[in-house]
Amino acid sequence: MVTVSIIGLGWLGLPLALTLKKKGFDVKGSTTNLEKSVDLTKKGIRVSILKFNPHPEGIGFQELFESEILFVNIPPRSRTMPETCHPEQVKFIKSMAVQAGVKKIIYISSTSVYPDLNRDLDENFPLTKENTGNTALFQAENILHQDPDYDLTIIRFGGLLGVDRIPGKYFSGKSNVTGDSPVNYIHRDDAVGISSWIIENNLWNQVFNGVAPIHPKRKLVYEKNALDLGFPPPSGYAPEGDSEWKQISSQKIQSAGYKFQIPDPLDFWYS
Repeated sequence: MVTVSIIGLGWLGLPLALTLKKKGFDVKGSTTNLEKSVDLTKKGIRVSILKFNPHPEGIGFQELFESEILFVNIPPRSRTMPETCHPEQVKFIKSMAVQAGVKKIIYISSTSVYPDLNRDLDENFPLTKENTGNTALFQAENILHQDPDYDLTIIRFGGLLGVDRIPGKYFSGKSNVTGDSPVNYIHRDDAVGISSWIIENNLWNQVFNGVAPIHPKRKLVYEKNALDLGFPPPSGYAPEGDSEWKQISSQKIQSAGYKFQIPDPLDFWYS
C-alpha cells in the first residue's frame, strides 16, 4: 500500500485525504491545531501537529516524512508574513524529506507565479525572478527543483473556489471592481481530482496548471453568484481595458487524460 503524507489537511488537503483513502492509499497528514487533530483521527487519518514559523514546530511530525509521497500544501501567508517566510518553510520541508528518503513530492503552487501579460500562458512560459507575479512561490518552486533526490511535480492551481468560497461574495456591493478580465478558477472537486489523478497515474517530474478550461469574464461570474445566491452584485465596475490579465491554459493536464468535472466557473456549486 502506497503511503501519502499531506502537509496541510485544510480546505483542499482534507477532501484529498478522504478521496485517496477511498482509493486504497494509506494517508497521513498534518494540521496546526490540536482540536482539529482529534476530529481528523476519528475520520481514520493519522495526524501530526505541525506548523512552520518558518522552522517546524509540533508533535510527532517526523513520522509524516516516513512516506513514499509527500503532498505539500501550505499557502504562503503573504498578507501577514514577509516574502522570505514561505521559501524558508519549503527549505525546512525539503531537508526533512531528503533526510527521511521521501521518493516523490507534489508541491502546490499557484497561477499567480505567472505575470499579467494580457495573453494566454501555459507551463512552457519561461518564468524568471524579474518577471514572476509571485516571488515567494517562484523561489519555493526553485528550492524544490535544485538538486532533487526525489521526483517532483508542481501543480499551479488557479483561484480555488466552490463549496464555501464564493468569488462574487468577495466583491458584493463594492465599487470600481475589475469585471472585464477572464477568470482562472478551479472548483475544489477538480483540484482534488487533479491531485489524485497525478498520484494514481505517476505523472512525475512535471509542472501542471490546474485551472478550469473555460474562462468567463469576472463580471459574469460575480453577477451569476449574486443572482443564484441572493446577495448584492458589485455596485460598479472599473472602466474596461484598465486591468492587466492572463489566461492560463490547462491543456497539459487534459492531454494527460484528466477530464474536468466542472469545466465552466459559471457552473460551480456552492454550499
